[in-house]
Amino acid sequence: MTRNNKKRESLKNGYEKLAFGSVNDAVRLLFGEAPDPRELERMDFGNIAEIRRLKDGGLEIKFYDRIRALDCLRSLSEKSAGDSPLYRALQKCAKEIREEKKDGI
Repeated sequence: MTRNNKKRESLKNGYEKLAFGSVNDAVRLLFGEAPDPRELERMDFGNIAEIRRLKDGGLEIKFYDRIRALDCLRSLSEKSAGDSPLYRALQKCAKEIREEKKDGI
């Protein structure tokens, strides 16, 4: 796997986690009792963009935008299709057909 492919796969995995990941631990943190530090280490907060403690003692949790993550996944998918051997072969055939029509063949 090339470096670009590894980078693209890493981006894809990150966007998939943002788009499809669970928010259960964040909701538990928001509405449950204060967890101990060991429990916090096991919790998954990957979908959280920001956590703030409010003046009244409450928590405000902002999540990453799932729709935007899905849009980024779509964009990565479209770019990946352009790198495939099949796509390049189809592009080459289409180019040859256009040139043949231009030459009157």
